[in-house]
Amino acid sequence: MSDRLPPPAHVHPVRGEPTVDDARDAVAAARAHGADVVVAVGGGSVLDLGKAVAALLGNGTDPLDHLEIVGRGAPFTRPSVPFVAVPTTAGTGSEVTANAVLAAPEAGLKASLRGAGLLPRVALVDPLLTLGCPPAVTAASGLDALTQCLEPFVSALANPVTDGLSREGLRRAGRALRRAYTDGSDVEARTDMALCSLLGGMSLANAKLGAVHGFAGVIGGMIDIPHGAACAALLAPVVEANVRALRSRDAADPALDRFAEAARLLTGRPDATVEAGVAWLRETVSLLGVPGLDAYGLPAQRSDEIVAKAAGASSMKGNPLSRVW
Repeated sequence: MSDRLPPPAHVHPVRGEPTVDDARDAVAAARAHGADVVVAVGGGSVLDLGKAVAALLGNGTDPLDHLEIVGRGAPFTRPSVPFVAVPTTAGTGSEVTANAVLAAPEAGLKASLRGAGLLPRVALVDPLLTLGCPPAVTAASGLDALTQCLEPFVSALANPVTDGLSREGLRRAGRALRRAYTDGSDVEARTDMALCSLLGGMSLANAKLGAVHGFAGVIGGMIDIPHGAACAALLAPVVEANVRALRSRDAADPALDRFAEAARLLTGRPDATVEAGVAWLRETVSLLGVPGLDAYGLPAQRSDEIVAKAAGASSMKGNPLSRVW
């Protein structure tokens, strides 16, 4: 038996939402260290970069070989090195999804690496790790988690399995998000939100997302804004726009019943209407202090560009207007 100890772990910090160059730098550091396991401890940005590193390290390739839209979009042909996800926020559900989002600043958008190999080998979800999450991060990430339960629930690709996951996530977000923001030491609320994030990740992985994420991904590539804050700013207006368009197309569209049920789950009121649900969303965003897009410097004159780019976003595939139910 060798007396030599294994090499110490190399810690690679993540300063924000990862870019293509961040992935290259992290892969180079992992190769130089001789890493054979990748462990990511942090929020969704950290988990996404960890998944990208594990996949690229296992394949010996560059992010643009596989990145959709701005890269070649080639599939991964080799397994990722073992990857362990340890979330410290309740938001993206990245610990249970098979994609990693990277920003491509030169293209002005975000895109994903995708493949079954990106699914973490192990996900350690401990609500106690979120107790130190600051209020602003709790708000933005929590609203992202809520959105990732709502959009699969009203998705054109929803199914009975994702319905159950989404319903439970919405119910937990409705009773816990405001509490987790107000009192970060509330373990019950933190547990509910950790589960909401986990359930949202499983839901979106199987039923897709919708226009909130379709626009948020584009906007996040244009300006420096936390992903959850972008989703929060878009959430109520997109729901209103979807409902208005659905009603004008077919007042009996089943998606409208989904929006009404979501309103009941979020508000806890058995008589809640779609309008009451939208009001609850607006009130929650306000109570959690999440600013609008203009606060992050998004100029209104770029709206046409945003719409054009968002039309091709993969998230749009799940939007309820994408097909007739």
